Amino acid sequence: MPSLDDTLSSNDITREIRNFDRRQERRRRVVPRAALVGLLAGIVASAFRMTLEGLDHARDALFRAAHGMPRPWGLLLVMAVCGTGAAIGLWLVRRFAPETSGSGIPHLKAVLHRLRGMRWRRILVVKFASGVFGIGAGLALGREGPTVQMGGSVGQMVSRWLRSNARERHILIAAGAGAGLAAAFNAPLAGVIFVLEELRRDFAPGALTGAFIASVTADIVVRLAINQSPVFHVTNPPVPPLSCLPLFLILGVVAGLLGVAFNRTLLGSLRLFERTARWPFGLPAALVGAAVAVVGWFAPEALGGGSPLVQDTLNGRIGLEAVSIFLLLRFAMTMTSYGTGTAGGIFAPLLVLGAQAGLLVGLLGQPIFPSATGFGSSFAVVGMAALFTSIVRAPLTGIVLILEMTSSYPLMLPLLAACFTAYALADMLHDRPIYEALLERDLLRGNARPAEGGQAKIVEVLVEAGAPFDGRRVADLGLPPGCLLVTIQRDDRDEVPSRDTVLHAGDRLTAVVAPAAVGGIETLRHGADYRG
Repeated sequence: MPSLDDTLSSNDITREIRNFDRRQERRRRVVPRAALVGLLAGIVASAFRMTLEGLDHARDALFRAAHGMPRPWGLLLVMAVCGTGAAIGLWLVRRFAPETSGSGIPHLKAVLHRLRGMRWRRILVVKFASGVFGIGAGLALGREGPTVQMGGSVGQMVSRWLRSNARERHILIAAGAGAGLAAAFNAPLAGVIFVLEELRRDFAPGALTGAFIASVTADIVVRLAINQSPVFHVTNPPVPPLSCLPLFLILGVVAGLLGVAFNRTLLGSLRLFERTARWPFGLPAALVGAAVAVVGWFAPEALGGGSPLVQDTLNGRIGLEAVSIFLLLRFAMTMTSYGTGTAGGIFAPLLVLGAQAGLLVGLLGQPIFPSATGFGSSFAVVGMAALFTSIVRAPLTGIVLILEMTSSYPLMLPLLAACFTAYALADMLHDRPIYEALLERDLLRGNARPAEGGQAKIVEVLVEAGAPFDGRRVADLGLPPGCLLVTIQRDDRDEVPSRDTVLHAGDRLTAVVAPAAVGGIETLRHGADYRG
């Protein structure tokens, strides 16, 4: 006769088998849905990318024709065209879908945390059109932000078509976002890691499967529609000797400081442009578009996403003086372009800045490190990953993205060294990752449609000594889905919490609680109060 222990063991085994079967069934449901999301997201991204490439050629032709016109009529013509395009892009966002402003990635994060709803029809149409007008006009914005948000919208669309449950819907939204990134840069692994490291921040099997299937499918679609070459071409990247490693650590420090300056200036630019919210039509973007046209009059390669400028930097066709000028110029253009609120991302612009900063460090460091001579392209490649890590605080995504975009796999050691240094320095300076800061800003401003069921609420609580939250990690607080800790005010400074952040008495917590987060407010208040 079996003992009680044997019976319990048999029940445990049976329960585990049932759980395994349920997980397998969920995977079987997710795989075809994720493949459909990847297919459609790849089609949308390909159309968006080809449209922008066509507009780049048309804009270059316009500038060439304008140079043949009597002065100043040629310059006035390009200023009018670029200004009008940027103005239309901003007007579409303000009039029809404010959640499509900028990259749209903070909005996706809010959706996945159940803090915002998603109007996928409006987002697809407005994001595509606004991105085409704004980026096509020459604003220093990237196509990856729009493709990520449009990919997430495709995931929402498919989940509605196939009547998926809430869990599957969020998996498909995240998978669509990863597919959008993969399609933008021909980087499927980066799309998967971006979903897991930045958007969801967990490695749940369903999320991993969905992101992988969708990203690979979208990448195949784009390669068939456009080409299968890496976005940037670095022929046989030279591997610097180990004696150059200290210079790569210096590059990490420079990237860390530049990333902090990037994040804080970008937020300041958004605050500055908020004052123009009542200006008619898209006047703020029109003024920026006209100013960008003046830059394009002298250096057309500096406009738009900046891929030609990155390629010239990687190929060593830019000298020390020119790279310094372009670095400052593109920094200012990115701040003002994103500040307008027109649809467009920051991935491509920050890669331009990273490549130029990396080349600049490599050139300036040659007198002290003679062994670095001739490795300018290697410093440019590493600079892109290091600056991405400093700004976004997603090192795995940054490293894998740059490796896939440049095929510079021999540079793994310099990449790791520079990215770790940049990450550590930005963290030590208490700088918030850019998408966390933008998410908090949008939630506090209410700059998006609320989640289904009502408006999200902002809640502040003070952790008292001896309260349930005192001394516990954020991951162990038991907060329901839709209840998100945004900041912790500690010792007169604000911090962005992670899962491993430990709370202490005296911490003031700011949280956003969605209507669907049942018991979220009560959990926060109970956990922060000491009841003896």
